[in-house]
Formats: sequence, structure tokens, C-alpha cells
Amino acid sequence: MDRAFISQIIMYTFGFTLPVTAEGVLLLAISLVVLWVVVSIPVYISGELITDGKADFGSAMGATLGGAVFYIIVLWAGAFLLTPILGSSALVISFILAILAWLAVYRASFDTSWLGALGIVFVGWLVLFVVDAILTSLFGVSFPKFYPF
Repeated sequence: MDRAFISQIIMYTFGFTLPVTAEGVLLLAISLVVLWVVVSIPVYISGELITDGKADFGSAMGATLGGAVFYIIVLWAGAFLLTPILGSSALVISFILAILAWLAVYRASFDTSWLGALGIVFVGWLVLFVVDAILTSLFGVSFPKFYPF
């Protein structure tokens, strides 16, 4: 297959193209690591608040990476495997299962209850929203819009 054709498939499926130069791949890798660290900060803060100071930054980084990986795997595999059986409702069920898998990763990473994992997620989103508002007002930069309002 032609590299341009593969690039078009990736662009259509994921909304971006993969870099083809070594510098582009290196820049993508560095950007993803920086994004991972930045997104882990609100999760760490919320984990500290919910677990009474028992969380560490490594757990937060593991939770953000593991939660995202499990979420995508469960969502795609569930939709793929359940669509022939359940039809169009398979995506909704897969989404619910993916959220539960994401929460299970947070629960295991922070050694907390299901309610504690849900609290970490909600407080993490709140902290991220506040940090985004501060960055926008002070520096004019913000995170990509992740909330529906």
C-alpha cells in the first residue's frame, strides 16, 4: 500500500496523521509524554484528596495511562464483539463497560473503593477545569476542550 493512502486512512479514522520523519516521530513521542505528565497532575491531586494523602505521582501516571488503554480496548472490543449480537445498542453497552474498566484501573491504582475511584475522577476533572481556567485567564492558553459546555 502507498504511504499516502495509509496516511489518509489514519486521518479519516483518528483525525490526525502520523509523522513520517524521525524528527516528527520524536516530537510526537515527547509531546505524548508531556501530555501524559500534565494530565496526571490533576489525577494525583484528586487521589491525594480522596485517599487522605496515600496516593503518589507514579500511581496517578499509571492510572491515567492504564485507564486510557483499558478504556479504548474495552470500548473497541465490546463494540466489535457485541454489535453482531445486540445491534446498535452495542456501542452504548460497550461505553458503559469501558467506563467501568477505567474506574477499575483507578480503583486498583489508588487502592480505594468504587466510590473512591469515582470521586478521584470527578475531583480530577474539577481540578483540571480550574487549572484550565487559570491558564486561560493568565496566559491565554488552555487544554483542548474536554467538557461539553
